[in-house]
Amino acid sequence: MSARPIIVIAGIGNGTGTGGATARVFSKAGYRVALIARGADRVKKAADDINQSGGEAAAFPVESYTYKALTDVLGAIRAHKWTGSEKPEIRAALWNAGAGVRKPFLNVTEEDLQLVLDTNVNGAFAFAHQIVQAFKENEVDELGKRGTLIFTGATASIRGNVTTSAFAAGKFALRALSQSLNKEFGKQNIHVAHAIIDGGILTDLSLSRRTDEDAAKAWKEDANIRLDPESIAKSYLYLANQDRSAWTWELDLRPAHEKW
Repeated sequence: MSARPIIVIAGIGNGTGTGGATARVFSKAGYRVALIARGADRVKKAADDINQSGGEAAAFPVESYTYKALTDVLGAIRAHKWTGSEKPEIRAALWNAGAGVRKPFLNVTEEDLQLVLDTNVNGAFAFAHQIVQAFKENEVDELGKRGTLIFTGATASIRGNVTTSAFAAGKFALRALSQSLNKEFGKQNIHVAHAIIDGGILTDLSLSRRTDEDAAKAWKEDANIRLDPESIAKSYLYLANQDRSAWTWELDLRPAHEKW
């Protein structure tokens, strides 16, 4: 048990979406879980839920996703004392933080741009910088890898739209970062992947935005038309379990009836 690997997850919202589901799926697969999120109460609750279910998780709240904040919190994670006498290795990481700036172009403010930059460029870059350094300390495992770093993308990673000038710019940048890291560090047996999430995800927030109660219920119950967070998380675990002979850089996930 003391040798169980660590997954570091940044961005879990209130725990009902992709980040929270990934934490639970990887925990069940034998990983320790380090959770990074804005909002101390929410990240603590997510960690407590995993611990109460028999896993091992620790909460690391941050006030923002700035470069310094991410560098500092990754330092805290690497210094954290986990159960057991051996120091576990960080073997997986997920950058799932998001900045939902969707406005007409002339309404986008400098503050909006800074939020997008911190979330998709500065913070993501700092997170990846620390994670790659941690991976480089690992020996190559039986899968032929030192670690797997996953970035959560969106439809806006590859296509802009009328209200996504800021959002898409950030997601394009995140995709480019992931591709660059894949090409640079693949030859060092570090696996970097990017996931395009093309469609609505079933979360508390997405349900709350649907004002028609009957339509919301139908959307929730029909897995053909929305993404399930646990299914996304299982795809992330699949990426982490790929051996070096067949690595995925980018996959795209969408419900069966999504238009694309």
